[in-house]
Amino acid sequence: MLGGSKIVVMETTRFRSYAPDQLLLLPPDLREWLPEGHLAYFLLDVIGELDLSEIYGSYDGTRGGQPGFDPRLMLGLLLYGYCLGIVSSRKIERATYESVPFRVLAANQHPDHDTIAEFRRRHLGALSRLFVQILHLCQKAGLVQLGHVALDGTKMRANASKHKAMSYGRMKEKIAELEAQVQELLAEAEAADEAEDARYGKGRRGEELPEELRFRQSRLEKIRQAKAALEAQAQAEAQSAKPEEKTPASNSGQGGGEGPPPTLKVDPADKAQRNFTDPDSRIMQDGATKSFEQCYNCQAAVDSRAQVIVATQVTQHANDKQQAKPLIEEMKKNLAQERPRAVSADAGYYSEDNVRYLEGEGIEPYVATGRRKHGDKSKAPRGRIPSGATLKERMARKLLTVKGKREYSKRKETVEPVFGQIKGVRGLRQFSLRGFVAVEGEWSLMCLTHNLLKLFRSGWCPQAAA
Repeated sequence: MLGGSKIVVMETTRFRSYAPDQLLLLPPDLREWLPEGHLAYFLLDVIGELDLSEIYGSYDGTRGGQPGFDPRLMLGLLLYGYCLGIVSSRKIERATYESVPFRVLAANQHPDHDTIAEFRRRHLGALSRLFVQILHLCQKAGLVQLGHVALDGTKMRANASKHKAMSYGRMKEKIAELEAQVQELLAEAEAADEAEDARYGKGRRGEELPEELRFRQSRLEKIRQAKAALEAQAQAEAQSAKPEEKTPASNSGQGGGEGPPPTLKVDPADKAQRNFTDPDSRIMQDGATKSFEQCYNCQAAVDSRAQVIVATQVTQHANDKQQAKPLIEEMKKNLAQERPRAVSADAGYYSEDNVRYLEGEGIEPYVATGRRKHGDKSKAPRGRIPSGATLKERMARKLLTVKGKREYSKRKETVEPVFGQIKGVRGLRQFSLRGFVAVEGEWSLMCLTHNLLKLFRSGWCPQAAA
């Protein structure tokens, strides 16, 4: 009998023995549970090479209580999860029971999802700083050459719905509408109290506010806070603007120029939006779907040798114009001030300031000056470059040369596949955490696990390098 049904087998039919109720003895060595060379074993070896003193140093063993899980165990679960695109703490907890690699990494222990989530939250800064250590291992393995580095950005969805956002103009309307409704409900409640006092007498116990009134007051407060945040943001942007960018009204103070001009109130544009779930996220156009979503603009500088990410950034700005310098500076910091020979970037990064900055760093820039139609086979004009040519015209002409085309073509084959591997292959299309600082840390986790996978597939192993 199997599964409650009778199975009739011909005498001449043969199968391998199958006895699901039979007791089995698993290998006592966890390293025999998976095939040799498995990613889980590789992660165990790499974690042994990392300096985790920042994480270990945050624990106080004198406080007593039940011992916590070893940080190496927790780190292994998180790194393997992000490598596979599993970022949910609940899914990781379940995997420690159902998945052999997770079970090996946890040494047959089972931290619950709250413990996993708290470890990630508590040590997110330290975890993101492991990016540099992994990058140095990639350098050891010869995966970083710094001959050509490509820059690009991708819109990563926030852990928030665009339907939970409201524009500044709509906030003003909604506040007035809710205030009127609250006053009306308060008047109704007061009238009901007076009627009950007349019927039952004064001194009855006050009950909670009616559900309808509590909901409107709570929503009104949230909208007021969001409106105030937008106004503070607009004021800060106006104060930090360059003098030539300020409106004439902002410089119209009186007093013969003595002392600073009076600070004028600057209201946000009516279309300015704020999300109630993740206020730090912004409405941006998804490059793949062309739809508008709550997103962050995630940046990466990628070395062309093996598509290793050498620098990361996250910005709330939808365009990339201001991101070239921060990415290069971050790359220099990560790689002991080393610079690439050349840098390529699409038209979103073009500005004269960016080109001059790259040249000033001794880096040959190949930055598109505008979009080109697919199949455009324009050739560089012959002869000398006109003496009056602008910097933009010189760059456009440079990209039409044989060398310019060859160098710029590396951009597409270097950085774009990286985003495809992160979002398409591993399925990391949306952040699980909320808030700008948390998102920065999670983007670093996504990128350092990308580099870990490159290191794993290169065949490099810590023991051989020791």
